[in-house]
Amino acid sequence: MLRALPPMLGSLVPALVFAAGSSLAFPHLLLAADNPARAAQQAEVEPADPEPWRFNVALYGWAINIGGNLTARNQTIDTNASFIDLVQKSDSLAGFMGYFEVDKGRVGFYSDLVFTKLGFGAGQTRYRNPIAGLNISATASAALTTQIFIIEMGGIYELYRWPGSDASFTAVDAVGGFRYWNLSVDASFDALINIDFSRLHLERSGGIAVARADAIQWVDPVLGFRVRHQFTPNQQVFVRGDVGGFGLGGSQFSWQAVGAYSYAWQFTGYQIAALIGFRALGVDYTSGSGIDAFRFNEVLYGPIIGVSFRF
Repeated sequence: MLRALPPMLGSLVPALVFAAGSSLAFPHLLLAADNPARAAQQAEVEPADPEPWRFNVALYGWAINIGGNLTARNQTIDTNASFIDLVQKSDSLAGFMGYFEVDKGRVGFYSDLVFTKLGFGAGQTRYRNPIAGLNISATASAALTTQIFIIEMGGIYELYRWPGSDASFTAVDAVGGFRYWNLSVDASFDALINIDFSRLHLERSGGIAVARADAIQWVDPVLGFRVRHQFTPNQQVFVRGDVGGFGLGGSQFSWQAVGAYSYAWQFTGYQIAALIGFRALGVDYTSGSGIDAFRFNEVLYGPIIGVSFRF
């Protein structure tokens, strides 16, 4: 039959057969050439991360009240001061705190920082084991000054979450890490020496003594739990408790309880939240003996207020 066709048609038949076969074997090439938009839609799209990173940075102040006792250079002093008492003598008005947390899925990491320098007047301190003529100084700028620096770091793992309605939920987290303490203490005393010779009518008094301990530092392991409840995407409350120390090279025992409520304002890609709460932190640390004995057995407690940034 091909012999019967004109020479021109005979040369076209193989070309037509090849074109038809090409269109059946490579239809996506023809579609891509005819419709570039459709080809772009067929390209594989990178799926969104189902568990994105979450960051929370908080800056807030801690209005510290304190009660307990400390020993430096074999001198034991009882302390009991409110925030207002400390304001009158302290170099800083509050304990300033910074908190950072990063989470991905059920796992997270956190870091917490506290630095404060507390000054106690004679009215807020009491010398426990007085000797004749020795009293807490009423003339020095501060009868007792304590500088406190605390760093806490650790991990968080969400144990369970109970979802609620309207994006609310309740979650329980396990917390574990360590808490580093660095303290320095200055205690000023009036050493009153009275000499009375009745015949000479002579009487003398005066003198200042100082009990000082520099750079006392230790590390406590910390274990605890945190409970979070989100009422709405803008409102959240949390409560945390932990214990530490256990005499493992650090303090004999330490504990913490903190709770706060926050309200957040949503912006494009981030939130700004105001928070208010209460924090209590207690520790009992002892080292050395005799003149080198040091003990810090105190509870720091008071309200916290601040702002956090979440993204």
